[in-house]
Amino acid sequence: MTDKAAEPLPDAVHHLTYRACRENITRLVTSGPSVADLSVPACPGWSVRDLVGHLVQVCRMAVGEEPGEISEPPPPPPGIPLAELLVTWAELEEELPRVLSRADWLRRRILPLDVFSHELDLRAALGIPPPDRHPALPDALDLAVTGFTMSLSGHGLPALRVHTPDRVWTAGEGEPAVTLRGESPDIFRALTGRRTLRQIGEMSWSTSPAPWLPAFTWGPFTPPTHPVEEAAPAGPAGPPLP
Repeated sequence: MTDKAAEPLPDAVHHLTYRACRENITRLVTSGPSVADLSVPACPGWSVRDLVGHLVQVCRMAVGEEPGEISEPPPPPPGIPLAELLVTWAELEEELPRVLSRADWLRRRILPLDVFSHELDLRAALGIPPPDRHPALPDALDLAVTGFTMSLSGHGLPALRVHTPDRVWTAGEGEPAVTLRGESPDIFRALTGRRTLRQIGEMSWSTSPAPWLPAFTWGPFTPPTHPVEEAAPAGPAGPPLP
């Protein structure tokens, strides 16, 4: 089977996927009784208000920084009402088309990945599944596989084939020595620090995953020591792809 991966999305689409996530998060935190103080298991120590505050800080930094500059945002000031954070976020997001049009490829893609990842964190905390076809998922997953490829190289590990119902990647250099199969959301969560090593090991692998598990710690992502959300059950492994 020929490996395939979509080209990175055009600039305008990155902004639209970011906006879709912001609007989804806004609906989720305002459509019922107040959830501001609920904990978010995927982000230890954070409440829903903290999660939204983080996203506001990231957006503020993206609007204010020079193109290509990426740094860790400071924690948001405590005590800001959730409604105020949402208004500020919407105002800042109006500036993103200008910012993304002059940013490098990583900035254009990492902002939607971050907000999409946290939308999934929020949904897991509220027990609300993501939509079947989330517009942010394809590019976010593609970027996550790119980062994981660098992790495999850094760990000196053989290449790994990532196989979802829609797409196939070769992560790493050379002929893949193992195939990891799964639904796109589950693969994305495994690659971005939301699955324990045990959960990752219980996914559908063509051979023992043990040598590749250290590579799931990369960049800002570290697998949690205890499950933060349920993983989809693994399907049959099947034979390794040619």
